Amino acid sequence: MRILFVGAGATGGYFGGRLAAAGRDVTFLVRPPRAASLSDRGLKIIGPDGTTSVRPRTVVAGQIDGPYDIVVIAVKSYGLEQAMIDLAPAVGTGTVVIPLLNGMRHVEELVGAFGPSRAWGGVCLIHASLNADGDVVQMTGLHKLSFGSLDGTERPEVEAALSGTEFDAFASPTIVQDMWEKWVFLASLGAATTLMRATVGDINRAPGGNAFGARIAAEAMAIATAAGHTPRPAAVSVLQNGLSTDQPMTSSMYRDMMAGLPVEADAILGDFVAEADKHGVPVPALSAAYTNLAIYSAQRG
Repeated sequence: MRILFVGAGATGGYFGGRLAAAGRDVTFLVRPPRAASLSDRGLKIIGPDGTTSVRPRTVVAGQIDGPYDIVVIAVKSYGLEQAMIDLAPAVGTGTVVIPLLNGMRHVEELVGAFGPSRAWGGVCLIHASLNADGDVVQMTGLHKLSFGSLDGTERPEVEAALSGTEFDAFASPTIVQDMWEKWVFLASLGAATTLMRATVGDINRAPGGNAFGARIAAEAMAIATAAGHTPRPAAVSVLQNGLSTDQPMTSSMYRDMMAGLPVEADAILGDFVAEADKHGVPVPALSAAYTNLAIYSAQRG
């Protein structure tokens, strides 16, 4: 099956690169500078168990030669609008579009653009970033990819195309709930680390740090519950353990903030706080974190 990865950053580069290394028919839709870099250096994945290098096939906007079977969107939320324009020629009658974005706003946008049969849900769990050379650096052994249709349709060939490589991949019949649970975790971790400008371990070693993390978790779970997506026991455990660790855990928004880069404040926290307002759920800590990120974004210009 022909697979198009939209974006070759830490997320798209990792999962798409692993699939390409396994011999799958993978092409990356990227901007010209990234295409030039990948042509020059190749795509390198530096992980705990060694380095994998591939020479990826790339296209830039305007070069897509027809529909793909699977389109995986791996861009930041603020890049989705342009990405949807660029990838449109790749979507045919039987194409499945799998977003690996944070938050939930993108689901409605993709359904509106490509229809409910093509737009699926997706969740990825990985700790990775790009280094100064543009290589993907996998920081831990966590690398999970799940996906599923929004209407319950099963496509075994999609699961087969994305599975059997050096990461955990599976089709999920509860993909919407999975996405909500990831949103709860990301919003909580992002709010805590960006508001305190510290790792989770540093927060918990400070006076009141544990109580602050517990408050963030409680607010986040209350929002999901009010919206009809109460986190399941396993997700609650992951959230509570993540916010109580003494390890230097951070969020992607924290790392982007520390690097002076744009952050996904609206998609991860802004929409989350708006959901709380819709259901009358008080979330003072999450609201403060969103205000903090809005100020940061405004000051960046």
